[in-house]
Amino acid sequence: MAVVVLDFGSQYTRLIARRLRELRAYSVILPGTAPWAAIEREEPEAIVLSGGPSSVFAEDAPRPDPGVLEGRVPVLGICYGMQYLAQAFGGTVERRGRAEYGRAVLTRYEGPLFAGLTGEVQVWMSHADAVTRLPEGWRAVAETEENPVAAIQDGSGRFFGVQFHPEVSHTPKGMAILANFLEAAGVRRDWTPGQALKDLIEEVRRRVGSDRVLLAVSGGVDSSTLALLLARAGVDHLAVFVDHGLLRLGEREEVERSLRPLGVNLRVVDASERFLAALAGVADPEEKRRIVGATFIEVFKEVARAEGPFRFLAQGTLYPDVIESAGGFGAAKIKSHHNVGGLPAELGFELLEPFRTLFKDEVRELALLLGLPDTIRLRHPFPGPGLAIRILGPVDREKLGVLRRADDLFVALLKEHGLYHEVWQALAVLLPVRSVGVTGDERRYGYTLVLRAVTSVDGMTADWARLPHDFLDEVARAIPRKVPEIGRVVYDLTSKPPGTIEWE
Repeated sequence: MAVVVLDFGSQYTRLIARRLRELRAYSVILPGTAPWAAIEREEPEAIVLSGGPSSVFAEDAPRPDPGVLEGRVPVLGICYGMQYLAQAFGGTVERRGRAEYGRAVLTRYEGPLFAGLTGEVQVWMSHADAVTRLPEGWRAVAETEENPVAAIQDGSGRFFGVQFHPEVSHTPKGMAILANFLEAAGVRRDWTPGQALKDLIEEVRRRVGSDRVLLAVSGGVDSSTLALLLARAGVDHLAVFVDHGLLRLGEREEVERSLRPLGVNLRVVDASERFLAALAGVADPEEKRRIVGATFIEVFKEVARAEGPFRFLAQGTLYPDVIESAGGFGAAKIKSHHNVGGLPAELGFELLEPFRTLFKDEVRELALLLGLPDTIRLRHPFPGPGLAIRILGPVDREKLGVLRRADDLFVALLKEHGLYHEVWQALAVLLPVRSVGVTGDERRYGYTLVLRAVTSVDGMTADWARLPHDFLDEVARAIPRKVPEIGRVVYDLTSKPPGTIEWE
């Protein structure tokens, strides 16, 4: 049983699914044009039509299977999804003279979607087309000053539409609106981390059976939780931690201390010289990622030959990794990830990716149930290519040493001031430029270091963290003093979008 989210290319589609899971309703995402047979296989209790960049007027506009309109399952249309419903049932959608983007306030709201809501309801709009005439038997149940048809429902109570985005944080009461839809649709809200863990263990046992699994452990929460999952499932596994020379300060030792006592069959492979040689002189970020990914695969193949046979290669791939690497329906590729892009056809393993449909905070919930220490469970995300993509331009030992010490100092001060767990991710980036400075009576040219800290829920969107000015001042003074190769420290104020969290 699931709420099926049909993806018409909205940047927020995955966020819709995430919000539904937060409301304890299991959700899955299918392409907007998925045939009814594919939808029916998910045993849908409700369907959500996402927004998207298309106009309902376009000849090639994506449209759901006609079975969606038959009323067998309650439907909520969001933005483009609402316009499609209105048009499909005989209403009129027109191009507005002026688009409506950003914050708006509902001047009137009523009906099941808004049950229990009082006071001001702020919503987030993003549309150029608008419903100007409702289908027969439908009514407008919300409006804004700019738009008299901000939400609609049909007479049967099976179809609903909202012109705004209830899934984003800019619609503060959006979760209540989504919960009201689930209530109106009769959706069971019994999906919990405990049930998810039980299902994952059963899935791993069923698929792996008596075969062996080779696991890539990075030391982050995703792969560490996956190692514990394999151990809990009782499958024969070898967890390989590759020291690629691009790690944070003391990371290798911390991984060994943390995982071995938890029953993980861990082996450490020092391949740092190999990775650094492969990266020598490489400045392009996508090429760096490709090299790190390819070298990882080579190392795993060698371990497999020496320790094998292994049938499966397990990876802690998450939903955002898949989305940003391959995109969803109508979504653009943002960047490749070493664990989802560029895997050679002759890999020789079957991929085992139990977390492929999970968001990071969901994995952290599983990690808590599995007993992973908070030092790893609540650790900030760290990219697979490591510090290679936090050094802009070619990578070498000197730059790695400089960045490693500066990054460690930044994180240590965040923890000392009780700010580490207030941000989603904090990192330092070393720029390929030097700027003039003064040390004592001498002029010198030092590296420029960028500090970045963001707040987020799942990494899909992020805002720059408003760290206290006094704290930033302390960090900016401490880093050049303790890492003298750095002469200038700056703070990144870019949110995601338009930027990504990492610089490369």
